[in-house]
Amino acid sequence: LSFQRTKFFSFDHFTHTHYNIYIIALATMEQGRSVHHHIISSRFLYSSSILWCSFVLVSQLFTTTTNALVKLPGNATFPAIIVFGDSIVDAGNNDDMITEARCDYPPYGIDFDGGVPTGRFSNGKVPTDILAEVLGIKPNIPAYRDPKLKPEDLLTGVTFASGGAGYVDLTTKIAGGIALSQQLKNFEEYFEKLKKMVGEERTKLIIQKSLFVIICGSNDIANDFFTLPTVRLQYDVNSFTALMANNARSFAQALYGYGARRILMFGAPPIGCVPSQRTVAGGPKRACVDRFNDASKLFNAKLSANIDVLSKTLRDTTLIYIDIYNPLLDIILKPQQYGFKVSHLGCCGTGLIEVTALCNSYTAAVCPVRSDYVFWDSFHPTETAYRIIVAKLLDRYLNRFI
Repeated sequence: LSFQRTKFFSFDHFTHTHYNIYIIALATMEQGRSVHHHIISSRFLYSSSILWCSFVLVSQLFTTTTNALVKLPGNATFPAIIVFGDSIVDAGNNDDMITEARCDYPPYGIDFDGGVPTGRFSNGKVPTDILAEVLGIKPNIPAYRDPKLKPEDLLTGVTFASGGAGYVDLTTKIAGGIALSQQLKNFEEYFEKLKKMVGEERTKLIIQKSLFVIICGSNDIANDFFTLPTVRLQYDVNSFTALMANNARSFAQALYGYGARRILMFGAPPIGCVPSQRTVAGGPKRACVDRFNDASKLFNAKLSANIDVLSKTLRDTTLIYIDIYNPLLDIILKPQQYGFKVSHLGCCGTGLIEVTALCNSYTAAVCPVRSDYVFWDSFHPTETAYRIIVAKLLDRYLNRFI
């Protein structure tokens, strides 16, 4: 990856920040023109104020600084990143809910900005935070349901993801998270808020140019299919993963219907190699659980095939299947090659089983050097691991979704 630091404005470095200021400025001028027709008595004063505000906003286009950007070819930009899925990319949407799938308490967030737990299931940033950072969009992607969310945050993207969510409705009900269907309804609400801010046409443009990221599926395999005997009475692994993949395809189609044109669908990770699953089902030696990993690979093959077919039928759309399985598995199996010392345990507590409520500041000590560990708790990677994974994925896929 190559990085650049933009000090002065040029059209070659027209970033998301410039784009958003431009959008606000145009919206402000349009509102000014509309009100101008109705407030004749204060026409000069009002128009002058609008003109001045617009001038200030547009002038920032020429002075805004953006640090550490991945160098994108041509004039490619992403005005926003919009995220759906599960705990891997949840940034606090579950914080006010009665559910075990929440982590708005220490030691979660120990390495995040200010060391304050936000509801991210990691010690620091999650993958979409890092993606937004390296693409130069903003430091992190906030939760849509965060009560502190600012209106301007909507312009550059939010996450609707919820810990415990899955492609199968039962999966989300078990965990008490926000189902993908409800995440879509929240997105509809977001869309209407954008329209009020910048108008319908520019809202459509933001949606069209933004990067949509969907990361889901781990909970379906680990917490639904392999946990509930009643589910395995109804489905075998082939039919269950087909259900997951078909629901994922339908979700991508729904996003297309809302105007999304850059969609990244992530496959499932090697769920049988995360510490908690090794503890529960890996035997005395805590080996990777082959049947769990096989289910992930089966789902990934079906999802990839569905995405290939769908991408040929949806016009003017970049729809890409992202392989997360192999990059993470390589890190787990060869940790020293990536600078890690431990990949079979989490950093929190014993590292065997602690996740969410079991990973707390009262009963679970935290490893002193988080960067030595691939996993933060027994299910979710550390920020260091996420950064390596994001870098690997950008190297492989960036040119395909610009």
